[in-house]
Amino acid sequence: MTNVYDILEERGFIEQSTNAEEVRELLGKGPVTFYIGFDPTADSLHVGHFIQVMVMMHMQRAGHRPIALIGGGTTMVGDPSGRTDLRQMMTKEMIDANAERFKRQLSRFIDFEGEGGALMVNNADWLLALNYIDFLREYGRFFSVNRMLTAECYKSRLERGLTFLEFNYMLMQSYDFLELYRRYGALLQLGGSDQWSNILSGADLIRRVEGAPAHALTFKLLTTSAGVKMGKTVGGAVWIDPEKTPPYEFYQYWRNIDDADVANCLALLTFLPMAEVRAVTDRERGADINAAKKRLAFEVTRLVHGEEAARQSQAAAEALFGSGGDTANLPGTAIGAEELGNDLDIIALLLRCGLVNSTSEARRLIKDGGVYLNNQRINTFDQPITAADFQEGYALLRKGKKVFHKVELQ
Repeated sequence: MTNVYDILEERGFIEQSTNAEEVRELLGKGPVTFYIGFDPTADSLHVGHFIQVMVMMHMQRAGHRPIALIGGGTTMVGDPSGRTDLRQMMTKEMIDANAERFKRQLSRFIDFEGEGGALMVNNADWLLALNYIDFLREYGRFFSVNRMLTAECYKSRLERGLTFLEFNYMLMQSYDFLELYRRYGALLQLGGSDQWSNILSGADLIRRVEGAPAHALTFKLLTTSAGVKMGKTVGGAVWIDPEKTPPYEFYQYWRNIDDADVANCLALLTFLPMAEVRAVTDRERGADINAAKKRLAFEVTRLVHGEEAARQSQAAAEALFGSGGDTANLPGTAIGAEELGNDLDIIALLLRCGLVNSTSEARRLIKDGGVYLNNQRINTFDQPITAADFQEGYALLRKGKKVFHKVELQ
């Protein structure tokens, strides 16, 4: 059987490792218990998290045991990694509610059933009960402040101001690794490349306290070929929750990514064999990049939302860009009939539907000829929305060439 390390390396996941040969050898010997942490800072996972979910699925398919660690305790502090400012403080009730949603979503991808199945635990179970003085006396001596300040997650914050609250995050995450090693025999922590310093610190703590080997392995963040984080739209993040990002909208996001990013996304976000990924994206051999985008959109939507949702989204996209027929699965917004004639113009409608973030953005879009209502280009900023715009109870709003939105009249 192929070593999962080789699979992850071939698909382009691996960014950093404590000792690549040791980790590869460990994963080739037999089942390894590993963990990935998810801080519930929102009420849904987003596509940036899905890289980690894909890694967990690859690892579990290879016979290794995942632990999905929900950060009910660490979220109380907030991870400074990749941030230029202090994260918004959240109440315990908000964190607990988000954690429950994370649990339900992760259960769609990871098998938590039966003996040897994955585990899902919450670090609030041990972090919230810690005695601060005892914790500092027992473990604080193993952390060098000088070394911590060289970590990228802290170094990038020093100019803007790093709070002592955030400074504790590395200690908490390191203690998580130690606790999971003691409770479940976890030998390996995985995470995004922005977590390298925190993960490395946890592996070091296990070696210092327990005298045992532990390992760290990080993966690429989901970025474009230009290094910009993917998973953002005009309306915000691309979410896993279908209520926050409808399947059609989710499908269209992948259908419309840049040509240069298709091969990478097919490798990271699908289970297509790499030979097939190379075949459908090798443009020097005449590969049809639009066909590859459609394949990507279908496969990722199928993984996240299921076969039926993927087929419906695909059919809706094909109909819209072909004959303009099927609007059943488009993202939509309902408005009341009483709103017509009450200062509801095209800009107000764009804002209402979440297709723009501001009036100025809407005006720029209209000026550039990028707004259509029922396939008619909008040329004025104050065009009113009237009952005549709604045929068969809905109007079709379009931004640019490919972003469609159904406005239903109630």
